[in-house]
Amino acid sequence: MATQTQTQRRASAKKAAATRKRNASRSTASRARTTAKTTASSASTRAKAEATGIQAFALQAERVVLIPVGAALTARDNVVENVKPFTSRNTAEREITKLQRRVATNLRKFERRGTTARNKFQRDVKRNRTQVERFVRTNRRSLEAQAKDVRKNVETQANDLVSNVVSNLPS
Repeated sequence: MATQTQTQRRASAKKAAATRKRNASRSTASRARTTAKTTASSASTRAKAEATGIQAFALQAERVVLIPVGAALTARDNVVENVKPFTSRNTAEREITKLQRRVATNLRKFERRGTTARNKFQRDVKRNRTQVERFVRTNRRSLEAQAKDVRKNVETQANDLVSNVVSNLPS
């Protein structure tokens, strides 16, 4: 029975060795294919990155030129738009009349606002003056009344003191 077991072990060992050999050759081929794919992918990624870097640089250089051109065209459009009403005598006169009306309207608004502010200030000053006068009048009466009371108390106490002194004098 020992020989049969040994024979089976050897057969199993040979099978395992063959499987390992097959797997090793497959993995080597597979690794070679993966390495080739990775290398190709890396090369294309690097080429794209270089192209993207060059494109980014080109876009930045283009922006440097396009920004001032756009700003100059916008300024030109604004000047043309503002000068357009003054290209003929009639439109210029109409525009000047419109501006004069707008200035007159604004001046009236400012005058009304100034008048309103002046009137409010005058009302505030009058109200404050009245309050101060009322406060002084009220306090003056109060102080005069207190002084009158103090004078009466002093006179009463002085009279009482004099009467006590006089009554305590030996006769």
